[in-house]
Amino acid sequence: MNMDVTLRQAQLAEQNQALDRLLNQTELRWWQQARERLDQSPDANTAAMLSSQCRRHLQERSVPGVEGWNSIELARALLLAQVVGLQPQQARLALLEQLFQWGDDQEKIALLKVLDNLDSDGRCLDLALRAGRTSNPRVFAALALDTPYPSRHYPERAFHQLLLKALGMGLDTARVIGLAQRQGTTLNQLALDLIDEQLAAGRPVSPSLPRLIAFSLLSPAQRQRLAGLYQQQRLPAEWREHLAGS
Repeated sequence: MNMDVTLRQAQLAEQNQALDRLLNQTELRWWQQARERLDQSPDANTAAMLSSQCRRHLQERSVPGVEGWNSIELARALLLAQVVGLQPQQARLALLEQLFQWGDDQEKIALLKVLDNLDSDGRCLDLALRAGRTSNPRVFAALALDTPYPSRHYPERAFHQLLLKALGMGLDTARVIGLAQRQGTTLNQLALDLIDEQLAAGRPVSPSLPRLIAFSLLSPAQRQRLAGLYQQQRLPAEWREHLAGS
């Protein structure tokens, strides 16, 4: 089985340039030295050590031109990309697995946010699926939100589970990339089942749950069920636009 891990070099180069532009002279000096050291010793120990030093040597702030990243996360992600790129193809997956296991939550977040650029072919799918079992909402959000990795590589059942867990954690499913392309009758039924579970437990319906539903694919019985819940004021007001004509 081919387990090569292929990097998206153009995207990584843009992120490198954005970080270089942000850093002040002192930070940039350390950053260049760190990159040189990793070139000389491209192994898991060196990468982990330098990742742990990022918070001491870099100020945390947002990175212009790289939405959703702060400087420390991005530096850690770029160190990962550098050390992975210096490995033989057959060694890359094992290295990423090792660094993920060693990392604290912040380092796991950096790896998951950059995973689509580190693994364009989906060879790290098992790692991503294991990462998705976390109970930490911030780690899970790094995997589920604002990244195309799940939509590119997850099988249907795993993608549906990711969506349902995102709802359970109160995350905004509008930030799940590729959701519209994964809608269908199966996801419709899962969403309706979740509505029933939430109402039966006396909990409010998740605000972003309508995004999971392909309303045009609902059966007449399903539409009638939702319309009845809305008329009973058991669904939020924003459901009205989705149920017009029911």
